[in-house]
Amino acid sequence: MARQDMTDLLSFATVASEGSFTRAAKRLGVTQSALSHAMNGLEVRLGLQLLNRSTRAVTTTEAGERLLRTVGPQFEQIEVELAALTEFRDKPAGNIRITAPELAAETVLWPALQRLLPEYPDIHVEIVSSDVRTNIVSERFDAGVRIGEYVEKDMVAVRIAPPMRMAVVGTPGYLKGRPKPRKPEDLIGHRCINLARVSRGDFFPWEFERAGKEVNVQVGGQLAFSSLSLTRKAALAGLGLGYLPEQEVLADVAEGRLVRVLEAWCEPFPSYHLYYPSRRQPTAAFTLLVEALRYRG
Repeated sequence: MARQDMTDLLSFATVASEGSFTRAAKRLGVTQSALSHAMNGLEVRLGLQLLNRSTRAVTTTEAGERLLRTVGPQFEQIEVELAALTEFRDKPAGNIRITAPELAAETVLWPALQRLLPEYPDIHVEIVSSDVRTNIVSERFDAGVRIGEYVEKDMVAVRIAPPMRMAVVGTPGYLKGRPKPRKPEDLIGHRCINLARVSRGDFFPWEFERAGKEVNVQVGGQLAFSSLSLTRKAALAGLGLGYLPEQEVLADVAEGRLVRVLEAWCEPFPSYHLYYPSRRQPTAAFTLLVEALRYRG
């Protein structure tokens, strides 16, 4: 195979996986016009159209999809093997991309990175904070972070945080003159601050469990946020009851700014896990990061 064909096949696989000439050109470090010219040349040499081009997206034709299934895994394996060669360096090196909820990124990933990275200056980590469930394979992440029960069965899952509890809280002023909820269904009579589920365009249900009984409640109120920080601020402003991770409000409860209700219905549940594809061979740098994050409590 000619060297030009190999280069153009790599370019094709990148365009196909990114679905965009702009993103593919950035990833490959070439201009968009040069990349488009290379794809046109490859199609002419093969006598086949490989890509459907539009102003919104780039998709593969039937022939392009078949070619991608053939060459895509080969290039991915080459990338894995090249990354694995870093094991022969004096210190691990390489790039690691992780997608994680903002709370996990701040409270779990960041403390570990603060300890690890100064000792290993050749390890580069990119953290993308998002509460949307991401396909880490198609989006080219090395790993993701989710609550343990939501990790797919075909992934390797490593526990990185202790069990989590939720807390329902409101200010003394908000609760004054209102009956405190004794069971989850009592929330229907309260103003509650919803947490928006951006990927679906709706709100997360408030989930409760006590002695094996599970209750999910869809609450209502004046406010909804996709941010835990703003939810806490709204609760502190007396605008309703908030449903937040316990660790976010422990100090507020201890100092009397917030009052906790329904505590008996907020049982611990499996917390954050780092997950990654079982078929992927971890690099030395990635293994080092996993061990730095692993929860040993």
